[in-house]
Parts: sequence; structure tokens; C-alpha cells
Amino acid sequence: MSVHSEIKKVTTETLRKMKFDKEKITMLTAYDFTTAKMVDAGGIDAVLIGDSAANVMAGFETTLPITLDQMIYHTQSVVRGIDRALVVADLPFGTYQSNPDKALESAVRMMKEGGAHAVKIEGGKEISKSIKKIINAGIPIMGHLGLTPQSIYQFGTYKVRAKEEAEAEKLISDAKLLEELGCFAVVLEKIPADLAKKVTESISIPTIGIGAGSDCDGQVLVYHDMVGMNKGFSPKFLRRYLDLYTEITGAVSQFVKDVKTSDFPNKNESY
Repeated sequence: MSVHSEIKKVTTETLRKMKFDKEKITMLTAYDFTTAKMVDAGGIDAVLIGDSAANVMAGFETTLPITLDQMIYHTQSVVRGIDRALVVADLPFGTYQSNPDKALESAVRMMKEGGAHAVKIEGGKEISKSIKKIINAGIPIMGHLGLTPQSIYQFGTYKVRAKEEAEAEKLISDAKLLEELGCFAVVLEKIPADLAKKVTESISIPTIGIGAGSDCDGQVLVYHDMVGMNKGFSPKFLRRYLDLYTEITGAVSQFVKDVKTSDFPNKNESY
């Protein structure tokens, strides 16, 4: 029995109410049907089809190479596995930054073809026209501030953002602008915990943190990191709840051994 089994479907309004009621919001990534079924059954509030699929599913160094078509495919796969959670899909790099018309077209495709309940995009004031256009069309947006991985070549590093006063002030200003434009929530990635607390208290929409301390209204992690499928990625903010890398490689090794020694299949496993 999940902790939120009494709620039939999580909506953007549910998340707003959770902030108001001071109930923490939970979010994990998923990129396929099987994983989506499992995280949904575990009671997660929101599922993010992150452009981190470029890293964990395709092996790219950054999130930049993944296309809108690929993101739509992953979103379709996830949606089929979800009964309860809110499904949010990233719009990938290059599909919304350049002009508002293209941004709306990308968001419409993600909703119509992908089946997402909402989209997530990175940035503040610089993409305000795109945000406005998408929201005016009735499509919910989750914002994303702080470390925005699609801008990695501009930043040049994955280090903590907004430690300096000017960048911190801009982040607060951008968070207020996202609320004003009509975003229903905002992800705060890799920023000082004190700043995340300040942002959370200064806006009425939920904040969802990743490496942003415990005062955000919710928390998100990449599923593959949370269950320990990635060995080489160990940021300070990550808590591993399983060590699936060791479990799975061990199971594969045992399967190889059993086949090589003719132990598998045995008589009971044969027709």
C-alpha cells in the first residue's frame, strides 16, 4: 500500500496543495515502461522523463544530444506505466530557447504525441517569451533554475551555482518571474541550501530540489543513481537506496557460470 494511495491522480494542483499543507513532494526520473510501473507503485508523486536519458540510457557525456523525437519516445513508454503520478517531460536543448513559436510547437508535440501531463524547461528571464507562449496555450510548465545542465558549455562546470550574490539575486528574481508567468513548480539544482530556503519561502509555487538542501518543498533524484546502477557518479547530494550495480553484475556472473557448467537449465526448467 503506497503512502498516498488515497489520492487517485496527482495533478499540478495536488502539488500546489502539498506545498500549502507542508507535505513534501517526491519525484524520480523514469525513461521506460517497466521502471515507470515500479516507481508509480512505490508511491512517487511525480515522474520526470529527464533529458538525463541522454546520459543514463544512451551514454552521452551531456544532455545536449538527445532529440525531441527521442524524448517523445521515452515519454510514451513511461506514460503507459503510470496510474497515479504526475508525468513531467523535459523539452530537450534547442527545442524552446530560440523562439517562442518553436517552443510552443515542441511543447504541443510532447503533450499530444508523448502524452505528458506537463513539460519542464530550463532558464528564467531569457526564455520568458517561450514560457508565456506555452502557458497561454494551456500547457503546464515546471521551471528549472540553478545548475541547468543544458547550459553546461556556458558554465564550463557542474559545480554549485549561485554562490555569488549577483547570481543568487538573479535566481530569486527568476523564480519569482516563473511564478508570475504561471509555472506550477520549479526545480532548484545544485545551489546553496540557504538560498533554496529563501527561494522556497519567497514564492507560492512548489520548489523541488536536487542538491539544494532539505528546505525545498520536494526532492528529485535520477532513478538510476538512487538505486545504485551507476558506479562512477557520486555527488554529495546523492543517497543510494540500493546497490543494483553489484547485484546485477553478480546475477549475470552467476548465470554465465551456470550455463557454462550446464547447471542451467536443469530438468525442472526444461520441457
